[in-house]
Order: sequence, then C-alpha cells, then structure tokens
Amino acid sequence: MTRAARLSDLAVAPTLTTARLRLRMPVLADFEHRAGFYASDRSVWEGGPVSRETAWRIWASEVAQWPLMGAGPFSVEDTDGTYLGEVGIYQPEGYPKPELGWFVVPEAEGRGIAREAATAVLHWARDTLGLDHLVNYIDPGNARSIALGERIGGTRRSDLPGTEPGDVVIYHDLTALTAEAAR
Repeated sequence: MTRAARLSDLAVAPTLTTARLRLRMPVLADFEHRAGFYASDRSVWEGGPVSRETAWRIWASEVAQWPLMGAGPFSVEDTDGTYLGEVGIYQPEGYPKPELGWFVVPEAEGRGIAREAATAVLHWARDTLGLDHLVNYIDPGNARSIALGERIGGTRRSDLPGTEPGDVVIYHDLTALTAEAAR
C-alpha cells in the first residue's frame, strides 16, 4: 500500500467536513454508542451481540489503528455536534486489504449519513494516503450495507478474498473518483 502522507503525521484523525457532517477523531464518550450497538440485535452482521467488554476490545483496537497504522475510524457528527456514527478505514490482523467500514446510530439510518461520510473518507484515503482502492467485507445477509457499498461506486468482486467464508467483497477504485461523487 503506497501512502502519500507519513504515518507519523497521522497519529490522530484529521477533521473532515461535508455539507452536513464533521468527521473527527473518536473520543472516549463515543464508546457508549458502540457498546449500545454491540449489545443490540443490529450487530448481528458484525458478530454480535457481544458483551460490553468485548465491544470495548473491538472499539479500542479500531481507534488504536490511528497511531499504529495512520488510519482508522472517524466519529461522525452533525453540525450541532450530535454523534451519528463511525466511518473509517479498518485493517485489523487477518484482513487481506484495508476496508472502508461504517456504523450509524438508529436515529441516523436512512438519512444518507453513512453515504456522505463514506464518500468523504474515500476521497481522503485517495488524496491524503495515496490509496488506489479500498474494499468492503460484508456478510451476505446485510443487504443494506451491500447496497450502500454499491451506491458509493463499489463493484462486487468474487475473485477477492473476504475475512469470512461467503463474504461479499465490494471493491472501490479510488482512481476513478470524481469531484462530483463527493457531493
């Protein structure tokens, strides 16, 4: 993976903004939203529900990717500071390629929040990290996430490995991004 920015320059997330959103470094208070997600049936596509302790380990390891790897999750909030979810680049041990992933709180579902934030991260990954592609690894039962991956320009690739047998792998060619796609 070629990276234009030095990893040491990205020990914390930069702040990205869109017309409606602010993407920022996660803070401890954000964990409560992920703990709630992992305690609910909404987490079934992410191996849940799981205990609060397991949710902590997952979330903390994802946030720790910033100083260790130079990329990770962004917390997403609206312009008044209301927490809406998380979108970012994930590559824990065992992931074949860096993944673009997302999570939104129930109140943010169906409002285009994940799409807008994910598009901003795609552009940031290309422009700042110099990445030429990202993937999504999605459980085949998670139709909403599969649809979102395709809606933001990804294509299904059965020739690429997933993280679990049967994963739907969606490939995002960052070299094909246009300025219009960011809107």
